[in-house]
Amino acid sequence: MNRTPAARSRISSSSSASREPTRTRNAGKREPLADQVPRPVKRTAGRAPAPLTPANIRVDGVTLDAEDRAYIRRRLGEKLGKYASSIERVTVRVHDVNGPRGGIDLLCRIKVVLSGLPSVVVEHQAALLKPALTRALTGAERTVRQTVQRKRMRPIRSAAGREVGQGR
Repeated sequence: MNRTPAARSRISSSSSASREPTRTRNAGKREPLADQVPRPVKRTAGRAPAPLTPANIRVDGVTLDAEDRAYIRRRLGEKLGKYASSIERVTVRVHDVNGPRGGIDLLCRIKVVLSGLPSVVVEHQAALLKPALTRALTGAERTVRQTVQRKRMRPIRSAAGREVGQGR
């Protein structure tokens, strides 16, 4: 099929004009986690989209600028955003273990509080912030995924399945 460039552009413009923007499968799931969440939203634990999941960043002996904090929130959204409906809050702690002596001294600890499940705590130590965060996030994502899948695999106990005489 040999078409002229004008015919090709008419075909592509007519087919794209009829398409309306559709929502993608991961829309809103890969957004950065929120810095602060309004109090009424906090009262409804879990079942919130990624931009409404609070992420607290705590530092001890380390100075993080706004760019580092934004990087942490963005990476949290990328890795944990798909599980935001099961997450109540996330806390990232960056601690300088050796103080001013240097060396492998940055400890990144990530705690993910899940709705109706035990919390997940993962930590990793490295010389720089980004490698420590990346390794801790990888472990946190893996553990959250396994925990949430384990919950979904558990059978649902229905009231119809129980007998009256059991008294539970």
